[in-house]
Amino acid sequence: MQLESPQFTDGQPLPIQYTADASDFAPALKWDGAPEGTRSFALVCEDPGGPRGPWTHWLVYGIPGAAFMLAAKLPRMAEHPSGLRQGLNDWGRLGYSGPAPGHGSGRYVFTLHALDTDPDLPPQAGRKEFEAALRGHVLASASIVATYGPA
Repeated sequence: MQLESPQFTDGQPLPIQYTADASDFAPALKWDGAPEGTRSFALVCEDPGGPRGPWTHWLVYGIPGAAFMLAAKLPRMAEHPSGLRQGLNDWGRLGYSGPAPGHGSGRYVFTLHALDTDPDLPPQAGRKEFEAALRGHVLASASIVATYGPA
């Protein structure tokens, strides 16, 4: 499975409109190569090198198995008409909150999981519930990394 973004290249800086320094929009993501049996997708974006350990920026789950992308500027809604749901990030906010690290530069890893189920998670779930619901159901995963701050 492969994951990419029209807004940034793997390992390169995230454009400012997708950071907390500007509009703080969620970037678009697209994927292909999902394995047979995929019923849904789940996405997490995190800064693995946060000053207090990994920091969750975005949780999305219940993405339909027929989907192949998330559009840029996904509204911060708990549940979308498509059925996808968004969880709480580590600021306690719903949806995407982009980078603005107080500790300098950072790496932001977007990881998409193909699942053999649609997790039974309500909107606004936290990271612990998200991970518990995915355990034993991941068929494949793909990641893309964006950077922020001085090189």
